Amino acid sequence: MRIGLISDTHIPEACEHLPAEVFEVFRGVDLVMHAGDVYVNRVLDELSMIAPVIAAMGNGDEGLDGHRFRLEPDARVREAHLVEIEGVRIGLVHAVPTPDETSHEVFANAIARNFGGPVDVIVQGHSHVEGIVRYGATLVVNPGSATLPRNLVGVPGTVAILEVALGAVVGAEIITLGPGACVAK
Repeated sequence: MRIGLISDTHIPEACEHLPAEVFEVFRGVDLVMHAGDVYVNRVLDELSMIAPVIAAMGNGDEGLDGHRFRLEPDARVREAHLVEIEGVRIGLVHAVPTPDETSHEVFANAIARNFGGPVDVIVQGHSHVEGIVRYGATLVVNPGSATLPRNLVGVPGTVAILEVALGAVVGAEIITLGPGACVAK
C-alpha cells in the first residue's frame, strides 16, 4: 500500500491552493495522511479526490495562533490516529517529542499517550523540516511542508510517500516539489 504524507500546508495563509505537483506525486496512493496545520477543510476535500484522507489536529488548526483560520469539525480530523495497514501500526499526530529533542522515555510516553502503545511508524509534522529517522523500533517520518518548507517562502516544498507490504515498511521517501510549486498570495 502506498500512502501520501503531507503536513503544515497552512492554506490559505501560505498560498491559495495546494501546489498542483502534490496531486501528481500522490497519483495512485491508497491513503493520504495529513499531519496537521491544515487550516481550512477544503484542503482535506481536495486531497480526498486522490484517496481517502485522515488528518491530525495541528496547533494552528484551532485558530489560536493569532491567525483567522480555524479548521471546522470534521470526522477525518483527530488529535491522533492509529491505523494498522498490512500489519504495520502507523500513528499520525502533529508532533511528538523525539529523542533528539528529549529523552527516549519522554518519546515512549508520548507514543503511549497518543497511540496506546508501540507503533512501527509515526507520521508527524509541526517543524516544517522534512526527515526520516529511526528511533529504536519506530520510524519517524516528517514530510516537511508542501507550502512553507523550513518556514521559508519561495523555495520548493516537500511531501513524502510511505510504502508498506507484508507486515513491513518497504519504503519511505521525501519528495521535493518543483520550484515555485506554491505561489504566494
